[in-house]
Amino acid sequence: MNSTYRLRDPLSPYRALVRHFPLVIQMARRDVIGRYRGSFIGLLWSFFNPLLMLGVYTLVFGLIFKSRWGTQDGGQFEFAVILFAGLNINTMFAECANRAPMLIVDNTNFVKKIVFPLETLSWSTLCSALFHLAISTVVLLVFSLVVRGSIPWTVVLFPIVAAVFIPYVVGLIWLLASLGVFLRDLKQAIGIITAMLMFLAPIFYSKELIPLPYRNLLYLNPLTVIVEASRDVLVWGHMPNWTMLALYAVASSLFAWASFSWFERTRRGFADVL
Repeated sequence: MNSTYRLRDPLSPYRALVRHFPLVIQMARRDVIGRYRGSFIGLLWSFFNPLLMLGVYTLVFGLIFKSRWGTQDGGQFEFAVILFAGLNINTMFAECANRAPMLIVDNTNFVKKIVFPLETLSWSTLCSALFHLAISTVVLLVFSLVVRGSIPWTVVLFPIVAAVFIPYVVGLIWLLASLGVFLRDLKQAIGIITAMLMFLAPIFYSKELIPLPYRNLLYLNPLTVIVEASRDVLVWGHMPNWTMLALYAVASSLFAWASFSWFERTRRGFADVL
């Protein structure tokens, strides 16, 4: 175990990031560039992928199904904007969660190097996903500006919403990365779970469509608070529910701390299993 981190310190996960920040950025950059290496337009795919998906959502939901959000009667492109704002959060979450179980297994060479800080793998995976989230958000805002004529000033609050989500996601990566070393079936299970969480969050539908006695159950899904807050600041132009975000921030920070401690305590067994 890396003795340089005091696991009783709630800030230990972030001290790991600060200490190895240049390495984290370098690895995230390599991951992003490597994903498109060999393709004709290279890194531009990170821009065209969300643009093409937004085009598909607009065609299917806006022009063919003429979908509307809840009881609101928006234009034919409104539903695509609302849907895309929620799906961006889910895509970032699913990318991290689905990669996490094999994160250590796929980097066995780093496990053998005692001096390599394995905890940075989770941070670099998260930074790579945040890069794609940022690109998708830019695409969403440009599209919204074109079809609606304006974007709300509250978009400047979106980094705060993302910051609240970060501890939970990086904590989940540490937890799943550690468990994935010992439970190789976890990769298949996580794919199913992330798909379920997507449909059990108010991404494709408004929470007002859920009967009132069951509506609060949506908040058992870790995506719900962040999806709603993202829509508030990116689409509706409303202030997010600060109380809900504050509670989420505390819970996600505690989860990150517990997951980091678990990861640091179990890492001593990685080399034996791998």
